[in-house]
Amino acid sequence: MERFIINVDREKAYGAFKRLNAVNNGPVHKRHSPDQFRSNLQAYKEAKIPYARNHDAAFCADYGGEHSVDISGVFPDFDADPYDPASYNFATTDEYILITLEAGTQTFYRLGQKIEHYVKKYDTLPPKDFKKWAVVCEHIISHYNEGWANGYELGIKYWEIWNEADLDPDDSTNKRTWGGTKAQYFELYGITAKHLKSCFPDLRIGGPSLAGKLWWAEDFLREMSAKNVPIDFFSWHTYTVDPYAAIAKSFEIKALLEKYGYGGAENILNEWNYVRGWWADDFRYSVETIIGMKGAAFTMAVMSLAQPSPIDMLMYYDARPSAFNGLFDMYFLDRLKGYYPFKWYGFFYGLEEIRAVCPDRDFYTLCGKDADGKLRMIVTYYTEDDDKAQSKTVYIEAGGAGKYRAFLLDKSHDGDLICETENPEFTMEPNTCVMLVEV
Repeated sequence: MERFIINVDREKAYGAFKRLNAVNNGPVHKRHSPDQFRSNLQAYKEAKIPYARNHDAAFCADYGGEHSVDISGVFPDFDADPYDPASYNFATTDEYILITLEAGTQTFYRLGQKIEHYVKKYDTLPPKDFKKWAVVCEHIISHYNEGWANGYELGIKYWEIWNEADLDPDDSTNKRTWGGTKAQYFELYGITAKHLKSCFPDLRIGGPSLAGKLWWAEDFLREMSAKNVPIDFFSWHTYTVDPYAAIAKSFEIKALLEKYGYGGAENILNEWNYVRGWWADDFRYSVETIIGMKGAAFTMAVMSLAQPSPIDMLMYYDARPSAFNGLFDMYFLDRLKGYYPFKWYGFFYGLEEIRAVCPDRDFYTLCGKDADGKLRMIVTYYTEDDDKAQSKTVYIEAGGAGKYRAFLLDKSHDGDLICETENPEFTMEPNTCVMLVEV
């Protein structure tokens, strides 16, 4: 059996932990109905999820369905007066955002529409009037941050303009997210970003919620830079089986941002998950993986690699009841294996990051120390190889004699305490995680 030594450097600290256990979408909970009631509010709260992006919330009846979040749900008649509170339908979105806030989670608001997989497209076509659309967005922000229209003062910081306008080519006959052209999206973004920054200079306005095309991203950044359009954060998506591939893309995004004068923009990966393929057996395998232990190990591996990367925030897709939710069972909202990486990551807030080195590429580490110098560490053994991967032994060279509690996440353990030891050596099966806490 292979044995590897993981060396922890306690001396050099790298600062606070980033917001890497953020997600898409909030908890399922109802405050207004005691009947037929399901809730994962408490479990969601325990994970200390900092932000929930509300993209695709309109698919979920528990959040308010088609009446929530999307511009078409909040401002259902585009011919109405955008300055009249009566033109808006805020009720279900209010409830959804307030319940998410009750879990201790801030909303990252996606201004736009859910993806449409329907044979006919309804609300993903470009708005009839881009300036008016920007004014509608202004009043949605005013409702949640300035109390307009019997609203709130929630201080929602992040506002994202549309979603995945690059997903389908301009000549496609089945555009799922943006029914217009690339040029039309650039125009919409430019008009909206300038208008919203003029109204709310302290908020973070950004996009483009890139589906993945880097050449498209470069075109976008080139044009925005030439027109002096603000981009406070650059959001992008990736679905993969390789954690290293996701991180490599963050460096490419960083280089593009610096090239076009947006080096200060936040680099936010706000959709990601395990996907081997989108069709047939590969897609089935992907969904089965997401809701199982291998998906949990993948999640923890990505979080671990992202901490020292250019990524400023990770937002997993998806915490909404769906096939892509590795945190909670779709039917009863029970915790799945993929819940525990989010909860474990929450334990690192307030610690200082330190780092470790392991010679095996299949091992991923996340390390922190508290004010007393005590270590907290997660070791993840993730591999895509289902056929040849073998158990491996790791020894944690943590710098000095200490006593540690070890917690195991595998097919049989849900983050359970398995031992206290002064000799932190573990034999790990493929796609498992161990958390070590110095006592």
